Amino acid sequence: MRSGDLLNRICYQTLKGGVSMGGGYGAGFALIVVLFILLIIVGAAWL
Repeated sequence: MRSGDLLNRICYQTLKGGVSMGGGYGAGFALIVVLFILLIIVGAAWL
């Protein structure tokens, strides 16, 4: 539950930051960061 809550916070902050950056670059960067974080969490769960 903690990791899910943390992920939601990170996603919210990242998307918020991406929107404030403006344009498609911000959204693309946010998407990459979220995918990277998901990859880390999934990898940690498998270990």
